Amino acid sequence: MSGSDSHPPSDSPEPSALTPLLRALKTRDHEGLSKLRHALRTPLNQIIGYSELLMESLEEDRSNKLLPDLQTIHSGGAELLALINDALAAWKIEAGKVDFVALRTNLRAPLGNVITIATSCIVQARKDAQTATAEDLDKILRAAQNLLQLAETADSSTLSDYGSNPGHPQVSEMPLPAGMINPLLTDTSPESFGLTTQPMPTARLLAVDDDDLNRDMLLRRLNKLGYHVTEASNGREALAKLKEGSFDLVLLDILMPDLDGFQTLEFLKADPRLKHLPVIMLTALDDVDSTVRCIEAGAEDYVPKPFSPVILRARITASLEKKRLRDQEQAFLAQLQVERAKSDRLLLNVLPKAIAERLKAGQRTIVDSFIDSTVLFADIVGFTRISAKQSPQRTVQLLNEFFSSFDRIAEQLEVEKIKTIGDAYMLVSGVPVIREDHAEVCATAALEMLEAVRTFNRRHQVDWTIRIGMNSGPVVAGIIGTRKFAYDLWGDTVNIASRMESHGQPGQIQVSEATRRLLDGKFEFQPVGVIPIKNSPDMPTYLLLPKRTT
Repeated sequence: MSGSDSHPPSDSPEPSALTPLLRALKTRDHEGLSKLRHALRTPLNQIIGYSELLMESLEEDRSNKLLPDLQTIHSGGAELLALINDALAAWKIEAGKVDFVALRTNLRAPLGNVITIATSCIVQARKDAQTATAEDLDKILRAAQNLLQLAETADSSTLSDYGSNPGHPQVSEMPLPAGMINPLLTDTSPESFGLTTQPMPTARLLAVDDDDLNRDMLLRRLNKLGYHVTEASNGREALAKLKEGSFDLVLLDILMPDLDGFQTLEFLKADPRLKHLPVIMLTALDDVDSTVRCIEAGAEDYVPKPFSPVILRARITASLEKKRLRDQEQAFLAQLQVERAKSDRLLLNVLPKAIAERLKAGQRTIVDSFIDSTVLFADIVGFTRISAKQSPQRTVQLLNEFFSSFDRIAEQLEVEKIKTIGDAYMLVSGVPVIREDHAEVCATAALEMLEAVRTFNRRHQVDWTIRIGMNSGPVVAGIIGTRKFAYDLWGDTVNIASRMESHGQPGQIQVSEATRRLLDGKFEFQPVGVIPIKNSPDMPTYLLLPKRTT
């Protein structure tokens, strides 16, 4: 199809929709100006973009028959863009010197040239059976017709208010909006559209645009760059796809029906799972307020349409590199947290939590005195005889299970295991965390340890038994060692507790007078008598019986 009436202008706003945009110029409404620019530049984006894609394609195929005409179309698109940028310059809006009538007149000649050449190229492409090329040329033709219709059917009563302004500056003298490359100063040879041969990193991109042609053109451009691209036609569809799949970057149009780009960006950044996903805004809006709003809302970058393929690629690459570095940083932090958790667990295996925290905080010398504490020793009776009857591996296996049951009791009752010494087990209550019920909780642990031994014997059909000794009083506690840390206790209270165990009876809990006084009225006791204590006077001792019930 080559005639100018063969396709309805479906990709630009209806002429009636343009009237309020033009009326906005009367009040110097910047939002209206932005929308007007967007309406006029959308078809221009398609003319320039598809001509670039075709030029690259024909250059790759070494088919140059249509190249001169495509270069002319591309140059015509660049001229049209410069005319629109000049006519709708911000300073002219501020000064009230917008001359839309002159703009419409100036657009006719280059637009007519683009339409004529595109029509001729379509005929040639179909004649040469270049179906795909003909389809892209047809899109250029439709875009040019859309722009022409926008210019020709604008409300004349609205335009008449502006009159003419023959003294407007030349295009080459006018500064373009921030971020926009002057197409008239850009090399438009086929080589200028060629991209580096360096391999691009594999990445998944989501392209969001409500305009079918813009979306098609963007997808083809991104596919040529080696990306895996998914498309969405509106903001709601984009959010749904982001929740369903995993993406590395979003290319997001601003002006879309229902849920526009700003709202979509806000929803995206409010989602904890998606808030770090980089977003590049692609739009024909080029006012500073839109740029600021995008960046403040969390966009990674902002690329105005029509965009240079080289600039688009560079900004996508930069955004993906930032994401890669951030992902790498997060992975390192996660691994660091895992390793730190491992080291913390290892540290807690040898040190009390309160002491480990002080050590991690930088303390090197940790020594404390505690006035009130209760120390417990437990020892397996006849362990040498027991171990001689079975293999070392079996002995260690049973010993590990045996003492592990004591560890669970200590953890549940929040008393502190100090160490195991061969077949002996030592714990303390009231150290390093002070507690008033240290004697009572330690007595409870001792009774539960006896019950754990009975359970162990039933499970393995053995007859192990233990002696337990307890004493209460002041101790000194601290860390010893510089490479291999150990938390230990010192003092007469510790020595006497050890004597209570070594002079005790199998299957019984022997306690000192100091411990009995603290537990008086809470547990039953059986007097044992006075026993000799090395380096101390003889002292009375007692057997601890189960807790008294009331």
